[in-house]
Amino acid sequence: MTNYLVLAAEELPLEDQPSPLIPELYDLVWSLVPFIIVLLIFWKFVLPKFQEVLTQREDQIEGGIQRAEAAQAEAKAALEKYNAQLAEARTEAAQIRDEARSQGQRIVADMKAQASDESARIVEAGHKQLEAQRASVVAELRKDMGSQSVALAERILGAQLSDDVTRSGTIDSFLADLDSVGTGKK
Repeated sequence: MTNYLVLAAEELPLEDQPSPLIPELYDLVWSLVPFIIVLLIFWKFVLPKFQEVLTQREDQIEGGIQRAEAAQAEAKAALEKYNAQLAEARTEAAQIRDEARSQGQRIVADMKAQASDESARIVEAGHKQLEAQRASVVAELRKDMGSQSVALAERILGAQLSDDVTRSGTIDSFLADLDSVGTGKK
């Protein structure tokens, strides 16, 4: 039995057959020919188109990057311009506010001056009116006192003072005496 195994081991049935992992030489040659043809076609037609598309893409990307950088620079310049205009507008607004405040203060001062002038004018007009009323009241009182003093003098004297000159002289002397009594002089 051991002999049979040794003999069987010497003659293995697949020992002459080719390995399924290593192809035959004719298979390698016929596989290599279409591969080289496909490789040449790929090299001649597909690869240049692919390179052209890649170049176009690269140009587009670089152009896009340049356009984006230009747009970014433009936006930055616009932002700086906007900030400068904003600062200028703020400065101008501050100047306008200051001018408005000073103009308001001038208007208030002018209005106060006008009001004080108007009040002084009104007070002076009141004083003049008061003086005029006082003068008219004094004149009316003198007239009333004159007529009452003539009536009193006629009663006291018992005679009629019909003569205008006499009446006028009597009234004047009475009023003069009255003025001297009112001021404290005799």
